[in-house]
Amino acid sequence: MPPLVTGASGFAGSHLVDHLLEHEPRVIAWGRSANGAQDDRGGRVLWQAVDVTDAQSVLRALRESPPSAVYHCAGIADVHSTWKDSARALQVNVMGTHNLLTALATIAAGVPVLVTGSALVYRPSLGALTEDSPIGPSSPYGVSKLAQEMVAGISPGRVIVTRPFNHAGPRQAAAYVTSSFARQIAEAEAGIREPVLQVGNLDARRDITDVRDTVRAYRLLMEAGEPRRPYNVCRGEAYRVGDLLDTLVRSARVKIDVRTDPARLRPNDNPVVLGDPTRLRSDTGWTARLPIEQTLRDLLDYWRARLVSKGDRP
Repeated sequence: MPPLVTGASGFAGSHLVDHLLEHEPRVIAWGRSANGAQDDRGGRVLWQAVDVTDAQSVLRALRESPPSAVYHCAGIADVHSTWKDSARALQVNVMGTHNLLTALATIAAGVPVLVTGSALVYRPSLGALTEDSPIGPSSPYGVSKLAQEMVAGISPGRVIVTRPFNHAGPRQAAAYVTSSFARQIAEAEAGIREPVLQVGNLDARRDITDVRDTVRAYRLLMEAGEPRRPYNVCRGEAYRVGDLLDTLVRSARVKIDVRTDPARLRPNDNPVVLGDPTRLRSDTGWTARLPIEQTLRDLLDYWRARLVSKGDRP
């Protein structure tokens, strides 16, 4: 039986499918629609349209294609949007996880599950956060991910809980900071936007890992992680957002002007988000392989190629 990736059409989920196919002959992929079925990798990806908030849909899909393991990536991931619709974040992140774990207990008890939580369950801190650092989310998104983690903690079976910090790379939506910068630069180069970057807080510092390193950590944790023992997934180095912007601007093919946009300033923005990956490294041997410069370069090239191939417009 192949492993299952929920949220497989999303950012991390799509990269996880790619990574698992390097080790597995087939992968089951859930998305809210069947759009991804157009790319089934020669029959190696079995796409299913499943809404995790629909308990019956989850049951039917699991009965149709029982998995060998489950990587639960489906969920609301945009922190900023949850300030406007916190109920939706709770519905998808918490009830969606509950529906999945309940169905698995009924249909496929014993199948290991990895739940992708978030580092935003921690209380804001200026120092490096370990898994034993105080809990205290400061956003509706963080609250939803803490509740998700609590649901996972009382579920029977082998459940691995992760607390990923920021990750970036190709395919990331423009709602996220480095991807927003990269898209604006690509649009300026293409002449469909003035060469002016609208930015938010540039002094924030973030621990950012390449998404391809992040999903590799998920697979290693599925193999060697300890159930219900949370794991930070992070690089262990916090980058100033303004420095990341400077790196992207230096790669631009046109001169870029940078301006602050008040609408991009979050109502509750932690000055530093930094993680300690010691537990992950100790239990799995994982280390980040891809330097941040490559992540940014690949992200900018992704937006350049997308503008050409799909004719995206702002």
